[in-house]
Amino acid sequence: MTRTRATDSEFAFELRSCRWAEREWPPAETLADDRAVLVARQLGTKRRRWDTIVLECDRDALEARANFGPKRLDGDLLHVVRNAPADWAYYRDALPDPGYPWRYVREAIHEADDRGILETRKRGNRIEIRRKWAYPAWIDRIVAIENKPDLDASAARTLATQLEYDVALGLADEVWVATRKTGERVEPVLFEDLPVEAGVLALESESLSTEVAWYPRSLSVDEPGTRILERPDGGERDGSAARFEYVDPERKAEKRLAIAERAYERGWRSFVETMRPDCRHFALRGTDGTQLQPHCEAKGRCQTAAECSGSCPEFEPEPPVWRTRGWPIEGGPGTRLSALLEGRRRHRRPGL
Repeated sequence: MTRTRATDSEFAFELRSCRWAEREWPPAETLADDRAVLVARQLGTKRRRWDTIVLECDRDALEARANFGPKRLDGDLLHVVRNAPADWAYYRDALPDPGYPWRYVREAIHEADDRGILETRKRGNRIEIRRKWAYPAWIDRIVAIENKPDLDASAARTLATQLEYDVALGLADEVWVATRKTGERVEPVLFEDLPVEAGVLALESESLSTEVAWYPRSLSVDEPGTRILERPDGGERDGSAARFEYVDPERKAEKRLAIAERAYERGWRSFVETMRPDCRHFALRGTDGTQLQPHCEAKGRCQTAAECSGSCPEFEPEPPVWRTRGWPIEGGPGTRLSALLEGRRRHRRPGL
């Protein structure tokens, strides 16, 4: 069986990139004591998904966000908790018109009440609400990172298109490309035709040492953005215009908060939720003394999320006897590994 390095796959490189960002962000600077960083992976919008997202947060506000629990607040819940009054009021008087039927607002109110993040009472046939806590402004900046350990010409062209979309829309404050460090005087990625607004980070994933090869420009998140819908595809002589639409700052702010809430819930250790930790070959192995990465004992390496599924020819469910041994692996080793990663995810969120 061929044994490969744990960092050979793009998936493994992405996990190391997330761990580096969690430990070392911002690059070439020191994080202030009143700041905090949250890292998530594989998040974005319907049209664009980023490999890694770094949230730069106010530490006190981030701790206040913990009052609302580890689960994300979707658009309806955010509409309720952000606008809930300090004193009892009929919900239709207290909340601004949502622009959609009020029955969805009532459903969100009941859900918020069930989750213990909103107070409700009935006065006659009216539902009155009162906030338990003010929803904090916990997000300062959103940084998007694309992880491309081996950036060939074809991948560079695709990546350039994606980064141009990011720069034009301005949904993130900064966009970066993380690629494998080659040690050459000039990193090869700098010769690719990438937008100058995007930063370039050369990462040595084994040692988690980095070098900023190109610093990014800050994007205008508070100004209208341009969403590219369609590009000319008739070759170099195609002079037809691209199709695009403008996105107002208020809509961008809503999207940014929705992304941040999903990142708060998911984090980057959620890879176990799309893999099969209940397989007898699934394990977690330490890489730098603190990070745990998935490892397939059958393959002898870090498997990808696509490989680690019930259709894998090496998949074998845990023997039932493994799940009856009691503490510390009650429910089976897979359950214990999932709980271990969940504990580390919660540990990164002050107040939880």
